[in-house]
Amino acid sequence: MYPEIALASASPRRRELLQQIAVPFTIVQVDVDESMQGAEAPEAYVTRLAKAKAKAGAEKLHYGLPVLGADTIVVVDQHILGKPVDQADFSRMMQLLSGRCHQVLTAVALVSRSKSSGCCVSTEVCFRSLSPADIAAYWQTGEPHDKAGGYGIQGQGGRFVHKINGSYSAVVGLPLSETDMLLRNWQEQA
Repeated sequence: MYPEIALASASPRRRELLQQIAVPFTIVQVDVDESMQGAEAPEAYVTRLAKAKAKAGAEKLHYGLPVLGADTIVVVDQHILGKPVDQADFSRMMQLLSGRCHQVLTAVALVSRSKSSGCCVSTEVCFRSLSPADIAAYWQTGEPHDKAGGYGIQGQGGRFVHKINGSYSAVVGLPLSETDMLLRNWQEQA
């Protein structure tokens, strides 16, 4: 049903999501500079990273397969929350998210030698109010250490989410409906 692709991501969550919809894929490791360029808007930033990852994977494979790249960021008050550098940074992020809503942006790009396509999905996620004890206990689980915004909705961080408006799978790391359509359109245009 789907074309075979390469996934330019080390994320186990993205692998699981592709497996969930039965996409045949191989993994290609890429190293992309994730620094912001000037006063880049959050959507432009995450879209650029997804495209850069897909392009780096395609170049590494000498354009042998279409390559899917993706990136996810958490945005509050137009500020991007990356992965926490330490416990203090994590606590700062959780205090920003506590008792309010924020955006999770996930961009997806599909690249080959002759074409590229992609999309960016925005999901609103609302947290309940968090106590200092909630924040400290969550840090101790180890889960927040490598997560954008310091939490994983599919793990223990999901207990803080009281409402979501949009794509759950996009918050996890790959919007399934949009990825399905991207792959179907790709195949139709082949």
